Amino acid sequence: MARHSGLTAVQAADRLAIRELFDAYAHCADTRNLEGQKSLFTEDTKFVIFMDGVGTNPSQELHGRESLTPIFENLKSYDKTTHFNGQSTVILNGDTATGESYCLAHHLYQANGERMIMIASLRYIDKFAKVDGEWMFAERYLYADWIETRPSTSITGS
Repeated sequence: MARHSGLTAVQAADRLAIRELFDAYAHCADTRNLEGQKSLFTEDTKFVIFMDGVGTNPSQELHGRESLTPIFENLKSYDKTTHFNGQSTVILNGDTATGESYCLAHHLYQANGERMIMIASLRYIDKFAKVDGEWMFAERYLYADWIETRPSTSITGS
């Protein structure tokens, strides 16, 4: 566990800003704010997706902010999504940082006339850059640690 008694006010603010970056990413995904989600990344960002988890070949590797459009647009194929962010670690190094965060992503959709839910345990390994005073994702590696798909028994929502 990290010790925070020696953090400066700037370091504490940086750590909070990065946590808010994690949360903004999830919020933009759930509200389908494509432009907002892309704006959280540096222009020259790298985004790598491992749908089969650690130790596998990447499912997708994207370079540049605009290359993220189809990934984030794909969320529109779901009726609803809810991303719950869990624990995270951040290591600051001036205007750069690294981190790891966990997320449970819930995706509701229709398949063959049946309402389905897909729950994914996601882990992100990130590199961050402070650009013009704002923290952004410079690199994001998404690992799907496990995925469960089943009929949804929910009777509320759409």
